[in-house]
Amino acid sequence: MNKRELYDGFSDLGAEAQKMIEKIDLIKAEMTKVIEKNAELEIENQHLRAHLKELEEQKQSDEQSGLSKSRKNLEMLYEEGFHVCNVDSMYGTRRINDEPCVFCQDVIYGERRQ
Repeated sequence: MNKRELYDGFSDLGAEAQKMIEKIDLIKAEMTKVIEKNAELEIENQHLRAHLKELEEQKQSDEQSGLSKSRKNLEMLYEEGFHVCNVDSMYGTRRINDEPCVFCQDVIYGERRQ
């Protein structure tokens, strides 16, 4: 092998090595993006699992108490002396002498749709 061939071979090897380094850098950058995205998704997954657990616990507590949050709010308004039924547009008006209203009670404690 003469000096020229040796030099050309060495030069070609250097060029190939440079191309390999560029490919490695490109793959490294893509891998970094994938790892970062994976970390973000893991954190989001943890938050979603925690939120799901909270919702399940809330649902269980609602089932134990028998009333949903909105019905509890209506019950509170009713206990403060206001109509929560819409019979004759009475919603939000004061009940006379805090007398029981069958229609309001039906709205609060009636058939539960879920």
